[in-house]
Amino acid sequence: MTIKSLPDVLRMGQLEPTYEAELLARYDIPELPDGPERAAFLADHAAGVRVVLTSAPPRGIDAATVAALPSLGAIVNYGAGVDSIDLEAARQRGIGVSNTPDVLSDTVADTALGLILMTLRRFGEADRFARAGSWAREGRFGYGRDVSGLQVGILGLGRIGSAIATRLVGFDCAIAYHNRHRIDGSPYRYAASPLELAESVDILVVATTGDPKARNLVDRAVLEALGPEGYLINIARGSVVDQEALVELLAAGELGGAGLDVFVDEPNVPAALRDLDNVVLFPHIGSATVRTRRAMALLAIENLDRYLATGELVTPVLPPRR
Repeated sequence: MTIKSLPDVLRMGQLEPTYEAELLARYDIPELPDGPERAAFLADHAAGVRVVLTSAPPRGIDAATVAALPSLGAIVNYGAGVDSIDLEAARQRGIGVSNTPDVLSDTVADTALGLILMTLRRFGEADRFARAGSWAREGRFGYGRDVSGLQVGILGLGRIGSAIATRLVGFDCAIAYHNRHRIDGSPYRYAASPLELAESVDILVVATTGDPKARNLVDRAVLEALGPEGYLINIARGSVVDQEALVELLAAGELGGAGLDVFVDEPNVPAALRDLDNVVLFPHIGSATVRTRRAMALLAIENLDRYLATGELVTPVLPPRR
C-alpha cells in the first residue's frame, strides 16, 4: 500500500493504537507536538491545516485549539463520544465533526451485560475467592442475586442503550428508560426523570452521552432512590455520575453495588472504589475488541477520505459548512 502525504491533516494527542496503525499504513500525517514546540509548529503550519484527527478522551479539542487553526474544516473523532470536543466552537465556525457510531454498539452492550452479571452474581469476587484458596479454607462462597426477571432502567435509550435493552429482554427483564424526549413507538416504559426511573428499577444502566449537560445527571438523590438493593452500571462517562456520592453510598451499604467501566479522572480509579467488594471495575474497555476497534478505525478513515474528496462526512455529529 502506497503511503500518501497529507500535510493539511493533523494528528492531535495520543491516538488509539489501532486507529494510529491503520492511519499510518495509508498516510503520512504530522502530529501536533506538546510543550514548547507546539507554538513554533502552529506558527509554521496552522494556516494550512484542514482536518484534525483525534481519539479523545483523554485529550480533547478545545476552543483555543479551534481558534488556532484558521483553515480547519473538519474534526474526525475516533469513538462515539464527542464530549471532549468543544462542539459550540466548532458549530460557530462551521467546522464538521464526525464520530464512529453503530460499529461499537453491540460490543459496548455486551460489556454492559457482562458488568451486570459480574456485579449481581459476584463473579469477579468469586474468582478472587477461588484463586486465593479461600474455598478450601472457608467453605462455600456467598450467594449472589439473579438477573433474570429484574426491573432494569436505561438512562439514554440511543443505539447502545437499545442494544443493551434487547439483550436484557432475553433475560425476561422489564425495561424502562429515560431520555430527554419520549421515543415514539418504543416498547419500553418511559420515566419522566432519572429520579423517577431509579425509584422504579433494580438496576440503573447509564448509557447516555457525556456532554456537559449530562454532568452529575445521576446525582445523590438518584443513587439513593436505587437503595440498598439497587445497582448502578455505568458504560457512558464517569462525569455523568456523582462519583463522590457513589463511593459514600456504596461504602455505607446504602447502594447494593456498582459495575463501572468509566470514571471521572481516568485512568485514576479512586482507592475507595478499589477497596470495595460490591463494585466491579473495568479500565474503560467497553468497545475493546479487535474487530470493533478496527471497524471504528476504518470508519474514522472513511470520514477523513470522504471529507478530503467531497467536503462531506460519512457520520457527522456536526455537518461541515459548505
